[in-house]
Amino acid sequence: MNDYYTSVEIGTDTIKVLVCNKTDDKFHVIASISSPSEGIVKGNIVDKKSVVNSTKKAFKKINEKLGIRITKTVLCLPMNDIRFDIVVGSISVNDPSEITGDDISNVIKDSVVSQIGEEEELVTAMPISFKIDDIDNIKDPKGEKGEELSVKALITTSPKNLVYDMLEVLKLSGVEVVDITYKATSDYFEIKNNILDKSVSAIINIGEDTTNISVFNKGIMINNKTINVGSENIDKDLSYIYKLDNKLSRKLKENFVIASPYYADSNEICEVTNTNNEKIELNQLETSKVVASRCEEILKIAKNELKNLTKRKISYIIITGGVSELAGFQYLVEDILGIDARICNIKTMGVRHNKYSTVLGAIKYFDDKLSLREKNVKMISSEDINSLISVKENKENNENIINRVFGRFFEN
Repeated sequence: MNDYYTSVEIGTDTIKVLVCNKTDDKFHVIASISSPSEGIVKGNIVDKKSVVNSTKKAFKKINEKLGIRITKTVLCLPMNDIRFDIVVGSISVNDPSEITGDDISNVIKDSVVSQIGEEEELVTAMPISFKIDDIDNIKDPKGEKGEELSVKALITTSPKNLVYDMLEVLKLSGVEVVDITYKATSDYFEIKNNILDKSVSAIINIGEDTTNISVFNKGIMINNKTINVGSENIDKDLSYIYKLDNKLSRKLKENFVIASPYYADSNEICEVTNTNNEKIELNQLETSKVVASRCEEILKIAKNELKNLTKRKISYIIITGGVSELAGFQYLVEDILGIDARICNIKTMGVRHNKYSTVLGAIKYFDDKLSLREKNVKMISSEDINSLISVKENKENNENIINRVFGRFFEN
């Protein structure tokens, strides 16, 4: 089976492209890139030509890494104006002696008939449970016997203009979109486990200019809110207070400050040149206080939004997005959101940074969707796969070396 997948997230600040291979139920990163993005504001395309140019450059980079041309991808959509609805569908099974992936696909299609508004586009249809004849609450009916198959599903839709604009950007970039999903759904599939699938949980993704808060009940997204504040506000705070350009502010944020000032060092000094061409000395403790203030604001707003999104007790809160990688960020999270909140921890070699949680989760979502429906989508040709095998083997050899090194370390 050709289990090679590609996903893309077109964000305000960067475009992430990921290529993975699945072997023995494990995902191996073949290549990943994070490339500058232009023409996107708060998830909306404001300059299509700039977005297309940025997307072309991103795929050119991934193609050069791989030595082949990527032509198909899964697209991660922003959460703008998302609408939720519970739907039901029912069909007669083709062969009562065994329910197949085709039956599952057909009953899900039946559930969405006449459910989508004229100005909306279906993005996801997540089965909540299936029913075979009189037997209810079945998660995966494949291989079972029955004459009638029913489904209760959650469908999510977005405005057509948002979906079609994104699809057109990829088409003009020479890439075909084989499936679309939401960023929050993708994030969930990156962090999902048996515990989360049985509880109410929330994901907070702090992006460049927005922060998305999503609530999931047993793995199904039930509510969502996007707030217009993100990591760029941290950069702007540093730029305004110390008269720095945004590029330098970002560098300081990522490499110098501590998100929790309690752990900052007042003796740690960084000398920089401000926009007035003056050399100034920045104190780690003081600059960390500036960053922490904005991070606290974002987390407190998210906490209040969670109260509005659900009245149920949230068992787990997971925070992701590039800013969650800041040193000391976990301490802020625990102080504001409690001990049941934690930072996303990506363990896949090659993308161990939370900025990749969405594109990695999108691939896992797509793979899960294909598995339920017993489908196979060929995203990379057989000829190109032969070229990729050597790349994958080299990565796996490197991973084995690292595992051996750390294995010795922990044994001693």
